[in-house]
Amino acid sequence: MSDNQQTITEDQWHWAARIWDYHQMHHQPRPVDVAIGLGSHDLGVATHAAGLYRAGLFPTLVFTGGNSPTTVGVFPRGEAVHFREHALDLGVPGEAILLEPNAGNTGQNITLSRQVLAAAGITPATVMIICKPYMERRSYATARKLWPEAEFLCASEPLEFDDYLKSIGNEKLVLDMLVGDLQRIIEYPKLGFAMEQEVPEDVRAAYASLVQDGFTSRLIAV
Repeated sequence: MSDNQQTITEDQWHWAARIWDYHQMHHQPRPVDVAIGLGSHDLGVATHAAGLYRAGLFPTLVFTGGNSPTTVGVFPRGEAVHFREHALDLGVPGEAILLEPNAGNTGQNITLSRQVLAAAGITPATVMIICKPYMERRSYATARKLWPEAEFLCASEPLEFDDYLKSIGNEKLVLDMLVGDLQRIIEYPKLGFAMEQEVPEDVRAAYASLVQDGFTSRLIAV
């Protein structure tokens, strides 16, 4: 059975929704010095970034990301390049966008974006990370670890879990990624990649149940 043919049971949906809620930081958007849009398979990140720019929340937007096995077929010229083009189509002026086309993971997204900003003469005190809804917490923990001098808040498309599943069109892929991001939240602090965060027991139970049910394609070896 292929990824997009698997039927998600009611129990699996319940566990996944719990992890989904945990992944979101529930920050309130407010004006910041710059924003960083993290590349991924989800073009909604660029859509939301463009809307926040048009709302006047930041003057400069960095799109960051090269390619991954999940995105190379969708964004063959790189995630950041396609995200930039989408934002331009939505009215963001080219001079407001900086491009970081090489990052291959979240740590590189943060580190290389910081270098691009520095090269442009920008040293922000406040940074908004714009990402997939279920990537907020891990992005925040990574940024806080790698760039402690800045203050961060997270933003993502304000979608309910059901609506996000429909927007992606591949339930198995989304659940795999929810599980994979949670594993990284648990494991990456031990490797020095991110700051430690509390993981409630019910979230750990949800993780264990979904791993047992085979939602494991995005797990890392530990």
